[in-house]
Amino acid sequence: MTDHLVARAADAVWAPAGGALAAASGYLGWSAVGSDSPAVHTGFGLGRMEPGGRIPWHVHSYEESLHVTAGEVVVQTPEGAALLTAGEYGLIPIGVPHALRNEGAVRADWARCSAPAPRAEHHGDTETVPALPDVAPIRIDVRDPRTRNYGHVAPEHMDRDRQGQENLAVSASMRTALLVYSGISLKMMVDTDLGATQANMFMVQYEPGGLASPHDHPLEETYYVTDGSVLATFDGIEYDLHAGDIAWAGVGCVHSFRNVTDTTVTWLETQSPLPPPRHADRFRRDGDYLRDALKTES
Repeated sequence: MTDHLVARAADAVWAPAGGALAAASGYLGWSAVGSDSPAVHTGFGLGRMEPGGRIPWHVHSYEESLHVTAGEVVVQTPEGAALLTAGEYGLIPIGVPHALRNEGAVRADWARCSAPAPRAEHHGDTETVPALPDVAPIRIDVRDPRTRNYGHVAPEHMDRDRQGQENLAVSASMRTALLVYSGISLKMMVDTDLGATQANMFMVQYEPGGLASPHDHPLEETYYVTDGSVLATFDGIEYDLHAGDIAWAGVGCVHSFRNVTDTTVTWLETQSPLPPPRHADRFRRDGDYLRDALKTES
């Protein structure tokens, strides 16, 4: 028996930070894949912070990835402060002290992935640390090689017809490559190139008619729909996922996706732990092919 869950945007429960982060101000979070879920490798949710809000200095025993979807948020570590605006993302490695604040005029929204999953019985695997003075934040520059843990993705980066050198933020390379197949476009964000060791994060877009046939993985996946809708199946149960919905598939959960609309659908996806070098995808059709081949050989 495998596990999956679907969390609807309409059913989101927003709550202030608790535990070690109870002193946070102007912040609410929705833990869609949390300690009450069957997830082992993944914690996933959304955060929102009002202007002037803060999350105090703290440290995790898990890796954290953020993707800002609206507004702007300052992420400060001992190395300095980075201003992340909508479309930008970052990685906070295990054990790195950090604090977040909103110096803007509008609410900041972001998605966050924690890997492995935070444990309620271990204080959320989070502890406060002595605060450092605020420093002026700098905007991230993805062309600067000193930018090691941050990046940017924009709608044009998902457009297969706009992948010329003049449209890319950095020189064309595997780091900026758009993977396109079967009506699907995939853009890597947080990965080993950014220093990730526990999970990755990437953007996926399906054109009308785009599909991924039934398959499973030796890892957990989370899907946060940011635009459009998609018909998803998890272990034979069909769901129509819309913008704002979050789904999670456990190890071995057979799942598929099909865009049955006349517009594109986009979602943020995470995988934890990191995929193995080979055989990260196990498609049912490949098993059927092998079965037929063995029959022919016998």
